[in-house]
Amino acid sequence: MTITARGANVSRNHLPVAVIGAGPQGLAAAAHLVERDVPVVVLEAGAGPAAAVSEWGHVRLFSEWPELVDAAASRILAPTGWTAPTTGYPTGAQWIERYLAPLAAELGDRVRYGARVVGVSRRGRDRLVDAGRGDQPFTVHVRPSDDEEYRLEARAIIDASGTWSSPNPAGADGLPALGEEAAGSLLTFRIPDFRDREGFEGKHTVVIGSGHSALTAVLALARMARRDPDTAVTWALRRAGADTTFGGGVADRLPARGALGIRAKELVDAGLVTLVTGFRVERVRTDAERPTLIAEDGRTLTADRVVVLTGFRPDLSFLSELRLELDPTLQAPVRIAAEVDPNVHSCGSVAATGAADLAHPEPDFYLVGAKSYGRAPTFLALTGYEQVRSVVAKIAGDHEAARRVELVLPDTGVCGGAGLFDASGASLGGACCAPPAQVLQIGRAPAAV
Repeated sequence: MTITARGANVSRNHLPVAVIGAGPQGLAAAAHLVERDVPVVVLEAGAGPAAAVSEWGHVRLFSEWPELVDAAASRILAPTGWTAPTTGYPTGAQWIERYLAPLAAELGDRVRYGARVVGVSRRGRDRLVDAGRGDQPFTVHVRPSDDEEYRLEARAIIDASGTWSSPNPAGADGLPALGEEAAGSLLTFRIPDFRDREGFEGKHTVVIGSGHSALTAVLALARMARRDPDTAVTWALRRAGADTTFGGGVADRLPARGALGIRAKELVDAGLVTLVTGFRVERVRTDAERPTLIAEDGRTLTADRVVVLTGFRPDLSFLSELRLELDPTLQAPVRIAAEVDPNVHSCGSVAATGAADLAHPEPDFYLVGAKSYGRAPTFLALTGYEQVRSVVAKIAGDHEAARRVELVLPDTGVCGGAGLFDASGASLGGACCAPPAQVLQIGRAPAAV
């Protein structure tokens, strides 16, 4: 039996590592694997690199260019004559054009597009089987956009598929509100491209959500309202008060993000945005192509359009045959959940995480990127790059590099925390925030996610 097990391991180590998702973290993982001469295949459901990023390509990121480029990716691209941008805050489209698309092109046929992963398991082993489980390769079931489903085998899995495909609903209890799905095109769950004003200018839009995506949408709509007095903007919060809605303001060490909160508060104070608190959607009624939101307490909001920006959640459906160890609240790996749980942290702090933090009972399987944070909204771009560096080192057998932490991220000083969910009041740069300090240039997540 020992000889058979060793033989299985030797065979498995010649298989590629399967990376799910050709977004920023997936492509960075592939770059690190290429540097270490580990075979890799990247499976991307979309038609091109960073397909999810392309859907919010009109949105500008909080991060400046130096925090958006992975080190291994930069080294791989350098011989092609590519140079990393050094200043400015790109949009999602610029991120793709100037970095992610060139990286994907350099990775070549290692990246497969139109390849949606619909299942992952172990060869000959379902979730229940213990015997020899870790000696068997992974089986990845892939559904191409234009062909029959096929299966490939992999020595390890890095799931960098993100959360973009699974937005949270408008319903306050985490499930779609009654009538929400029937409302169809009258509700959107992404930040619209407000450069196309049709459907918004001269009409009433309700924005649901308290994060920075909601802030971005509210600001864009308020600019329309300033130009056209017939444009109405209502901002609906589930929380009873606006204590944390405007973020850290000048105390936010991520200045582009802090500026959003400052501007949003100015627009609310100026009357260009109507702020409604404690509005928890129970039902959506549609009359004459206009949706009406009905709260649990009976209040109603009728609008022409509703923009639902209540966050995202991980899609775990295709991982049902794997043995994962996830936090019951966040659906994140248990070893990092306490560091990112908004119920625990009243201020947004982010810790660098590596292979040991991301490991599961299923050997050689890792969730990285935004998906590794589950439902927590605090993921940062540079954190994801550190994750894949450590994970790839572990897969390659470089245990010292896997244990080493090469990124230290300080407290961002951004107010948050679900502990204030039922508290009333309003503030900007409240007591839980750090005092104004020298700006620290650290990795930031895009405004869209």
